[in-house]
Amino acid sequence: MKYGYARVSTVSQDLEAQIQALKAEGCETIYSEKFTGTKTDRPQFQELLSVLEAGDTLAVTKLDRFARSASGAIETVKELFEKGVKVHVLNMGLVENTPTGRLIFNIMSSFAEFERDMIVERTQEGKAIARQKEDFREGRPNKFSKKQIEHALKLLDTNSYKQVEEITGISKSTLIRAKKKESVK
Repeated sequence: MKYGYARVSTVSQDLEAQIQALKAEGCETIYSEKFTGTKTDRPQFQELLSVLEAGDTLAVTKLDRFARSASGAIETVKELFEKGVKVHVLNMGLVENTPTGRLIFNIMSSFAEFERDMIVERTQEGKAIARQKEDFREGRPNKFSKKQIEHALKLLDTNSYKQVEEITGISKSTLIRAKKKESVK
């Protein structure tokens, strides 16, 4: 049987492109999850590994969906080969249980880990540069401007939270936080 595994790192990312590629590849059952690749205790992946049997094929769209560390990928593929499971990385091809196949897989796994490490390093450098700016504020930017919040708070004088939320699109919880902030001043 051919199984597929699709994974994205964050809840806001979309699995659909990976799932469609795996279906097009002929995967009969697809396991998917929104879980960081740096964690080894990914529930759906662990469940999939427990289901795989000799003669099955595990397909993933890219190597970094499978594992982000070279050692983790190599260990998992080694265990799959020992079970008699084939591994197919769609953008790389079928990983063969031969000296050459394992060498190529090890090299590609190292590149995937290197790529991840470079992303982390560039992100940290970008944050360090941003922190030097006077107006730096970590986290997601505010959805509404100070002016919009002030307007909504004024509307609360004559309207309910629900009415103000309908008028402005600003949620009740945001309005309550803003009101508390204002009363502290």
